[in-house]
Amino acid sequence: MTSELRNSIEIIQNCLTDCRICLTEMAGKESKNDCPKCCIECIDACDVLIKKMTSDSAYVKQYALLCAEICEYCADHCEEHDHEHCKKCAQSCRACAEECQKIAA
Repeated sequence: MTSELRNSIEIIQNCLTDCRICLTEMAGKESKNDCPKCCIECIDACDVLIKKMTSDSAYVKQYALLCAEICEYCADHCEEHDHEHCKKCAQSCRACAEECQKIAA
């Protein structure tokens, strides 16, 4: 595995982890938007992309594009909240989306 691939996976894993934390912290809290539902989507997308990247799938670019779109959607919703975990989640989602765009290029 190349260092570039490891770096990409680390960025995606950070997003996945921060989304899990956000989802857990939002459990039982009222939300006026799609947070925490967006975190569930993002966790799934990141998980699948990592699996496809590590198995050298021919569809990595397509999965990366979808993951980028979902990460942007999640960031948009999480950053509307003042909770620290939501802000951190949004930052990780933006970084992941940017990395996914690079993967898809």
